[in-house]
Formats: sequence, C-alpha cells, structure tokens
Amino acid sequence: MSDGKENIVERTCIIVGASHAAAQLAPSLRQEGWEGRIVVIGDEPHLPYHRPPLSKAYLLGEKSSNDLLIRAEDAYGKLGIEFCLGERVVAIDRERKTVTLRDGASLAYDKLALCTGTRVRTVALPGAQLEGVHYLRGIADIDRIRRHVQPGGHAAIVGGGYIGLETAAVLRRLGMHVTVLEMAPRVLARVTAPEVSDFFERVHREEGVDIRTGVIVDHFEGGERVERIILRDGTALPASLVVIGVGVAPNVELAEAAGLDVDNGIVVDACARTSDPDIVAAGDCTLHPSPYYGRIRLESVPNATEQAKAAAAALCGKDKPYRALPWFWSDQYDIKLQIAGLNAGYDEVVVRGARDAGRSFSAFYLKGGRLVAADCVNRAQEFMLSKRLIAEGVAVDAARLADEAYPLKSLFETMQQSD
Repeated sequence: MSDGKENIVERTCIIVGASHAAAQLAPSLRQEGWEGRIVVIGDEPHLPYHRPPLSKAYLLGEKSSNDLLIRAEDAYGKLGIEFCLGERVVAIDRERKTVTLRDGASLAYDKLALCTGTRVRTVALPGAQLEGVHYLRGIADIDRIRRHVQPGGHAAIVGGGYIGLETAAVLRRLGMHVTVLEMAPRVLARVTAPEVSDFFERVHREEGVDIRTGVIVDHFEGGERVERIILRDGTALPASLVVIGVGVAPNVELAEAAGLDVDNGIVVDACARTSDPDIVAAGDCTLHPSPYYGRIRLESVPNATEQAKAAAAALCGKDKPYRALPWFWSDQYDIKLQIAGLNAGYDEVVVRGARDAGRSFSAFYLKGGRLVAADCVNRAQEFMLSKRLIAEGVAVDAARLADEAYPLKSLFETMQQSD
C-alpha cells in the first residue's frame, strides 16, 4: 500500500542551462518543498560559475576556474541535484513533456525551467575566423584569449560597452598596448549619459588606452593569425589579439520552437511562469514585468538570482512575485561603478561630484522630477541611497542632488515631513 509519497518522489524537474539562474533555482526548489528529481543540463563542462569575474580576475590570473564556482559540487550533492554537463537540449515536446538532447536521448519532465541565458553577437567580417580573434562569454573563451596575451603586444577591443572596457583595463594591466574601437560617437552610448561616457573615455586614456569612437571595422588581416585591423576609412592598426564585444542575444530558440510566447526574450509573468503552466524561465533570457519600468529584459546577475527564487516557488505551486529593482556593477582599474535602476526615458541628468577630475562622482537620471536611475562611481553610499529613492518614488530637487554639502539622506526626511 502506498503512503502517497512515491509519485511525488518520482516527479522530475529539468533545468535547461547551467547558469546563474540555474545555480539559484535548483537549491530554491528544495527550499520550497520539491521532493522529486532535479536535473540540470548545461552545454559547458563546468558547474554553474560566476561570469562577471571572467573579464577581470580570471583573465588576470587571480582566480582559477574552481574559484569561480557559485557552489561546490558537494553542495549540490547534498541537495540531491543532478547535473548533465557538456550536453545540449535541442527540442522540447510540451505534449509528451520531454526534452531531446543533442545525442538523440529523450528525458521526461513533470516541470521544466528554462535558464538558457544569452549568447554573444558575432560579426560577419572578412578575417574574423583568424587565430587571435575572440569573443568573450565563457571560461573557454578566456582560456583562449590568455594564450594571446603578450606584454608589449597590441590588443584591439571591438565594442566600447562594459565588457569591452573591462577587458581593455585588464589587458593594460597585463602590459599590452590596447585600442578600443567603437562605432558610436562615444563609449557606453546605449547605457549611459554623455557625461558618464566622457568620464570613462578620460580614465582609459589616462591609463594609456587608445579610444577611437565613430569608427567602423572593415576586416581583419594576417597569415594564420590576426596581425592587423583595417578600418572602413583605410586605417590599419596592429593587433595580435582582438576581442569582439558587440552585445548579446537571448537564447529563445528552444522556447520559440516549442510554441511558448517569445518577444525579445521568453515572456514570463511576475512569478516567472511562461505561457505553459508547467514551464518557468529565469535570467537573461526572459522578458518580465517590472513594477518600475514595464516589461524588460535584463542581463544581470542579481536579476537572475532573484527571478530564479520566484520561479522555484512557482514550480511548487506558490506565488512569490519578483519585484526587485534592477542594479548592476562594473570594475575598471580602481573604479567601482554601481548602477541603480534603468535610465531609459530620462529627461535630466544631475552630476554630483567632480566628474572632470578625480575618480569619484554620481550621475543621477531624472524623469519628471523623480529619480529613475543612478551611475555611482566609487560612491557606494550614494548607490544604496539611490536604490531607496527610486524604489520609494521620492520626489527630488536637482539642485540638492548636485550639492555635495547636502546629505542625500535628508531627502527621505523631507518626504516623511511632507507625509
């Protein structure tokens, strides 16, 4: 006679993608009461690992691949979490509730979680397949890049986003001559105000990086390996190492082929549920509702972690909506940039601190007199206060924000007095 638990124990949750989101979702499933099997399928040979240090501490050689692991192997073992690494899911059959692996094997699921993340955007340029031309996404990419790092050698970074600038900073520390090539009129053009772009361009030039904006790469030249980059205007630049960082795209093909709703990401609700009640999705691959910014897709570790908690609860039949404020960070040289919120749609930028000299200031993005985002350079306290100001919708005075003699904490006191 069954005690009713056998069917529960035999239920299987498959997590596709051994990502940041998966590393949180699997243990959270246990915390929410899931008693069945948990199987994580990842196409890399590694357990889930921290990706932000790849372009910094790992490239520098300060951390090993084991140091990057989000959790040790035995931590997953104690929770009964299984891994199938070096394998890829190529199809989902929602009617039969199975996933098909690259080798043709089929696995049945009761619940499914998609944590498929993103992939790098590639460029279709002549010579892009030469040895020494790299993209930066995983451990294997950095291992390949390291083999081409030579003090005194010439490195070129195609793309002036955060990954490109972080990589440029590390390669300078490793003794290379570095050129950053950005087709937009300024670096970080899609994500920051001109004032912040100007600051980072100044800092990198002070560190010896050649920043070139408004340029277009035409092709790469060399024998067996890259030797130079040719720009659209005919300029030739020496390069024994090229790192291309022109953005990422969400991995939505599996979900789309399975008939799930997709729109610049796998569409989910506040609890990370997809259009199929037995499938959730979490992390960089999702388009989700934000109480602050509408429907958004984020490439963010904090987002992946918090959304994964909501997804785990949903798989266990619980509603724990994800409402966290987006935040990000970037480390370059002695600079810790902390970003609160999203600056889309801002109508005013207020700078607090000396942006043109030194390496500490904050840029506040206002919309209709309220703070929507902040870029804080070596100002951790202002970053924390900015998160509160955004979350609580506090009306702010631009002149007071700019005045370093005025403590930001007082803005909350003003709000309480008006209440």
